[in-house]
Amino acid sequence: MQIQGSNTCQEKSFLKNKLTQITALTFVVDYPERWPSFFTDLLQSLSPNPNAVDIYLRVMLAIDGEVADREINHSDEVLRRNTLIKDAMREQCIDQLTDSWYQILTTYETSDPEITCMCLDVIGKFISWIDISLIANDKFVPILLKFMSNVLVRESACDCIHDIINKGMDPVAKTKLIESFTEVLENAGVLNPKEDEEGDFLAKLSKLVNGFGTNLILNWQKLVKISDKENTTAVLQAIESKIPLMFRYLGDEDDDVSGAVTPFAQEYIAVLKQIKPLSQKQLENIKGLVYIVVKKMKYDESYNFEHEGEEEAMFQEYRKQLRTIFNNLAALDVELIIMTVHTIVTQTLPQWETHDVADIEMAIYLLYTLGEALPSTQGQHFTGDPTKATALQEMMRLLVTSRVSCHGHMIVMLQFFETVVRYDKFFNCEPQHIPDVLMAFTDERGFRHRSPQVRSRTSYLFSRFVKGLRLHMNAYLEDILKRIQDLLVLNTPDNGYQRYLSNEDQLFVYETAGSLIVSSTLPVEKKQMLMKELLSPIASKFENLLNKLAVETDERKQTEYAQTINTATALASRVSKGFSNQQTMKMSGCVEIFTDLLQIFLKAVNVPIHRQLIQTGVRQYLHRMVVCIEKEILPFIPMVFENLMKQPDAKELSDFIPLMNQIIMKFKSAISPFLQEMFMPLVRTIFTVLSSPVDDGDQVTATEKKMLQRSYYLFISTIVSNDGLDVLKNQEMQNLHQVLITIVQGAADIPDPQSQKMCFNILKRLIDSWGGKDGIAGFIDFMYESIIPACFLAPLKPTFDFNDGQTALALNECAGCLKTVLEKRGDEMLNYLQGKYLPTLNLPPDSIQEFCRALNSDTKLFRAYLKNFFMKAKS
Repeated sequence: MQIQGSNTCQEKSFLKNKLTQITALTFVVDYPERWPSFFTDLLQSLSPNPNAVDIYLRVMLAIDGEVADREINHSDEVLRRNTLIKDAMREQCIDQLTDSWYQILTTYETSDPEITCMCLDVIGKFISWIDISLIANDKFVPILLKFMSNVLVRESACDCIHDIINKGMDPVAKTKLIESFTEVLENAGVLNPKEDEEGDFLAKLSKLVNGFGTNLILNWQKLVKISDKENTTAVLQAIESKIPLMFRYLGDEDDDVSGAVTPFAQEYIAVLKQIKPLSQKQLENIKGLVYIVVKKMKYDESYNFEHEGEEEAMFQEYRKQLRTIFNNLAALDVELIIMTVHTIVTQTLPQWETHDVADIEMAIYLLYTLGEALPSTQGQHFTGDPTKATALQEMMRLLVTSRVSCHGHMIVMLQFFETVVRYDKFFNCEPQHIPDVLMAFTDERGFRHRSPQVRSRTSYLFSRFVKGLRLHMNAYLEDILKRIQDLLVLNTPDNGYQRYLSNEDQLFVYETAGSLIVSSTLPVEKKQMLMKELLSPIASKFENLLNKLAVETDERKQTEYAQTINTATALASRVSKGFSNQQTMKMSGCVEIFTDLLQIFLKAVNVPIHRQLIQTGVRQYLHRMVVCIEKEILPFIPMVFENLMKQPDAKELSDFIPLMNQIIMKFKSAISPFLQEMFMPLVRTIFTVLSSPVDDGDQVTATEKKMLQRSYYLFISTIVSNDGLDVLKNQEMQNLHQVLITIVQGAADIPDPQSQKMCFNILKRLIDSWGGKDGIAGFIDFMYESIIPACFLAPLKPTFDFNDGQTALALNECAGCLKTVLEKRGDEMLNYLQGKYLPTLNLPPDSIQEFCRALNSDTKLFRAYLKNFFMKAKS
């Protein structure tokens, strides 16, 4: 093997990578058995040529990637191979390799910084599994320290030291190693760089300080666990001595530098939680952390609120880390946190006109964050501890009365609304402030703000605010509806979508309006009137939209009309969410309003254009009506069903069945006459669609058919679980037999464990109802001829995977079927198994007897036996 430099390698980096990759792959196959001299050959051919050294170092990195990289998942066999390779390297060549690294570092320090950096990377990789003394010694440490002052290689040197101190070691030895590195770096002035130091290097130093701190804390935790008090105290002192360094980097102006040391800060707080009592110095450290965290959470001048990009996203992530530290500090000293926030809020909000945006947002943000930081039961921040309650109440009062909501900047407005909603319980204590907040929501500060982001968020927060203070809303109901009247408009292509809110935002506003009307104490007649005023614009525009869609030829406009029709049904659906078990649609006198609207919506199901989009909206509304009204919904179901049968496809049928299931579960026997009539037409339609041919490459249709098949079995399951057995029983015998066959096929033949589970469950219920003396004609014969064989055929299929969770549930249902047959038929079933069925499986007599004994045991034991029985049969 000869490593030589060449112009080609110099010019073609990918060729170098290919060469090193092939070399590394050859190495792991041949070393140490077939090529024991690999490293000797490698080192002997290493010429004093930068290209040759470059390839050598690339080979070392590639070898690390193959045998030592812990981020790569390896099989047990590969892990064993890698262990043998590393053991052989430690025994045969690691001393020579480290010597070669030293020679490279000293040779190329000034002439080729890139090679020096790569060599430091190699050391950092290998240090995790070689003897630490080979690197942490009087030969290597001085050169690493020297490199920390070399602008061209110092970042790599910093990473290398970080890798060294991350090495798994005895906690006492590692503490000494960290302390020695800290001492030499501090004495050299490296860890306390100048203010104008380059940011990338500062981030590396911060990462190194973080490594010092988190490793020392890990050492401390290990020593605490073994109750080594002497060394625990020494390590804690080492941790405390690093806090000034942590403060320096955590408070750095550059967020990347600050963010690199946040894990140390979090771990240090966790340590302080375990120490009682805290020393004066530790209490001062908590104050220092609070000060730095609050300062660093503030937005800087460059933040682009209108168009947030990657940098803004990174700051938000960094701010989350700081908020976590802030919350954890509250667990250490809640009074300090309350006092800090109180001071900032009371100094900022009364004079908000004189402060910049970042200061105002910070004050409100801290008040908001306090809600997470303070322990609370279901948001009851204004009861209990009087100190906390009084301070919070004072700050909230100041937030509302200071008129800071008039500031106008989008981030201030967003934070204001978030905060008043988080502390909505405050308004139970001081309801006199509710009108001011309602005004802010509904004027140019909220719904009509120039920023779409504020308008959108406000629409959601307003719904939460109103629901949280429902008992106080009655006095303001009509005023609110008047203020938001122009927002309660169905926007159509014809009016040019002149609106403040998007369709999604409007959903919240309509839901809020519905909730306000329903929860009010107004008389029923007044509620009816307000609800009609809310919904009649939708009704009046709906038919017009349908007519326009029917004659429109432009595809873009067709889509717009269809989307608007879908939105209309969605808005009406959301209004209905205002009703509850305590305040039903019937109690509010609104049933007729919603059924009239349903009658109008159902006209849309016959529209052939954008059928799926429109039907989705109508179906959603139907689901809501099933929840909100009683038998008044039933006359409408045949109309939907009749339309469905005209042009059925797998997706439509699959989407319709959950609606039928919902109706069956709610009305049970009341729906039986209709269900009995539509049952076989629906079943035939489903199987016609399922049997239609599908192109091999059409995955969408294949998936839709699989979902329809599953929906079919869920439909049958819903019927048999909700007093609907008569629906099946009253079908013609031939039809019932066909349905039963499909259920047996679903249990035994379909490689879908969810469907199999449902089918076995259906069969178990049918056996329980029809498998005794009073069963239906022919079912007992069917049970023996089809159901019992299915209980054996399904688990014996290659697709029946016993390690799959859903399959395990299917097997449990299968066991339940057999147990239920035994319960209903007793010795008759055992005689059938012993004399007829089990011998056909070529089971020896003793195995047949064992199976029957297990079947007679309790359910849990039989389930375990059945699994072993089939696993043994398949092996």
